[in-house]
Amino acid sequence: MNPQKATQKIHPDFKWNGRALNKAQLLDLASSYKDSKEKYLYDIGLFLEAWFDDNSLIEVQTSGSTGAPKKMWVKKQYMINSAKATQDFFKLPAKTTALLCLPATYIAGKLMIVRALTLGWEIDSVKPQANPLAVHQKNYDFIAVTPYQLESSLKKLHLVKKVMVGGGMISAALLEKVQNIPTKIYETYAMTETLTHIAARRINYSQQIDLPPFTLLKDVVISTDDRDCLVIKAPKVSDETIVTNDIVELESETTFRLKGRSDNVINSGGIKIFPSAVENKLSSLISTRFFVTGLPDDTLGQQVVLFIEGDFSNKQLTDLKHKISISSALQKYEVPKQVIRVSNFVETHSGKINQLETIGRAGF
Repeated sequence: MNPQKATQKIHPDFKWNGRALNKAQLLDLASSYKDSKEKYLYDIGLFLEAWFDDNSLIEVQTSGSTGAPKKMWVKKQYMINSAKATQDFFKLPAKTTALLCLPATYIAGKLMIVRALTLGWEIDSVKPQANPLAVHQKNYDFIAVTPYQLESSLKKLHLVKKVMVGGGMISAALLEKVQNIPTKIYETYAMTETLTHIAARRINYSQQIDLPPFTLLKDVVISTDDRDCLVIKAPKVSDETIVTNDIVELESETTFRLKGRSDNVINSGGIKIFPSAVENKLSSLISTRFFVTGLPDDTLGQQVVLFIEGDFSNKQLTDLKHKISISSALQKYEVPKQVIRVSNFVETHSGKINQLETIGRAGF
């Protein structure tokens, strides 16, 4: 841990829940939050205390979506750099009104706080929930949400000018629902190691046919390795070159398309199948949570398998299998060979589906 001291400044336009607060007042607030029985307040208080201590580094932890959550130390200055890059990309000046509705346990929530402090935003905080816009019933310039929160907030999105979505797949069904909504909605490419997003794209253009590629934020350079996986150099937010497992297609020096993950590509009879692409096609047919993966097959090497959450009857499962088998959206090789029902998926600490644990508990 770096012992170097760091002094974190508060922008003069910063407001928290309608109040202009200085450092001493924020630390008093943090102390009161830590005494709260509400975990989301405790996590905010914990972060504020760490942000204003004398250390130039701060501890963050990954969400655990691709493995066990891990802790890492990052430079506070890099978090400030990330905040400024967000400001430039989304054009969010001082006095931007924003809503914190993500837990401060993870990087997305922490960065919303840093953006407010650093950029002079007027930010409200609410308990993370499905429809955070239902709490205050007021207009905001900017919010960051998960796909689940986005879908649950569709009737309130007119209250927001710009929405940033991350932390999970945006289904084809949800994508269709947000078309023609005047709010500008952006999907982000993000990870803890890059202190949230390094690229974004607008996903709700009226009558659009294809989504645009992801566009890089400034001071980010990308390339691919011999697996066609994305390699990121972002010196303003990370000292390391980050080699991902995300297979991409580079369209230019500043744009790319995400194809899928190299560590979960299904090789079925020599055909490479990306689970995320199949999931996207199935999303219009399935209303409950599900995921697609590959399981061993004596003939094909791997077979496509659909895991679906819920207590389905045999008839409901048979009907679903038939609906999937005749869907024109799927190629023949993409149709799942098995549909496995699981009453409740295992989740990571951040609420994402833990596929490995779920598959294991289902007996595979």
